[in-house]
Amino acid sequence: MHYRSVFAPDLFKGQNIIVTGGGSGIGRCTAHELAALGAHVVLVGRKAEKLEAVAAEIREDGGECSLQAFDIRDEDAVKQAVKAIVAARGTIHGLVNNAGGQFPAPLMAISKKGWEAVVANNLTGGFLMAREVFNQSMRKSGGAIVNMLADMWGGMPGMGHSGAARAGMLNFTETAAVEWAHAGVRVNAVAPGWVASSGLDNYDESFQKEFIPKLRGEVPLQRLAEEAEISAPIVFLLTPAAGFVTGICIAIDGGASRNTKLFPLQGGKNSIPYDGFHRAVKPKVLEKY
Repeated sequence: MHYRSVFAPDLFKGQNIIVTGGGSGIGRCTAHELAALGAHVVLVGRKAEKLEAVAAEIREDGGECSLQAFDIRDEDAVKQAVKAIVAARGTIHGLVNNAGGQFPAPLMAISKKGWEAVVANNLTGGFLMAREVFNQSMRKSGGAIVNMLADMWGGMPGMGHSGAARAGMLNFTETAAVEWAHAGVRVNAVAPGWVASSGLDNYDESFQKEFIPKLRGEVPLQRLAEEAEISAPIVFLLTPAAGFVTGICIAIDGGASRNTKLFPLQGGKNSIPYDGFHRAVKPKVLEKY
C-alpha cells in the first residue's frame, strides 16, 4: 500500500518542506503525501513521540523525513528550530503552516487565557514560523507557504477565538503575499470545513453528541471531507503549477460556506470521497454518531 496521490511521482524530489502539526490529522496526511512525492519532510510539533510515530510510517513507506519537536508559539524556539533545519537541510522550499487547535465555547465564557492560547496556536505561531522561514531561507531562494484557516466566513459562533485567529491568518496571508513576492515567495491558504480527522475525537462529549451528528446535514455535498481531500489542494499550492497563484484562500468545505440555510438541502448522492491516504484512520466519534 502507498499514498494514492493524483500528482506526478518525484514532483518534489530534492525539496525540503516543513509541515507543522505533522504528528496527527491533516498534518500527518499532508506529510505522507509530500514524502510520497519525493520531498524530504520536516515534521514539526510539540510532542516528539507523535512525530516519531509518523516518521516511522513515512520511512516504512520509503519516504524521507526528519523531525523537530518544539512549540511554535515560542519565538526563540522557532528561531532556533528553523536555524537547525537550514543547517541540516539547506534551502527550505515549502512550509505548511498546519498546526493549530481550539475548543468549543461561547464568547461570554472564554477567558483571556483561553482566548490568547487559541490565537497563539492559530495565528501567532504560524506568523512566527513563516517569518523565520522567510528570513532564514526563502528570502534568498524563494518558496511557497500554505497557511491553515477554517470555515470561518461570516463568523464562527461557538468558537469565536478560533474564528478571530483564522480571519487574522487570512489577512496575514494576503499581506505576506504582497510583501514577500519580490523574493519569489508565494503565500496562500486553505480553509477546510468539517473533516473526518482525528481532531473530532478531541472535542468534549457534549459537543460530540450535540453537534457532530448534525454536521453532514449542513454541507451541500452531505458528507465530511477526507483528510486526503484537504492535503491535495495544499500540495497543489506548493507545486510549480501554482507558480502564479499567491494571496488566495481555497475553501475546502463541500459548499458549506455557501449554504444560506434558506435553500433546502436534499439527501446527498454521487459525491465520491477521495480516499488517497492509505493510512487514514476514521475518528472514533464518527462510529458512535
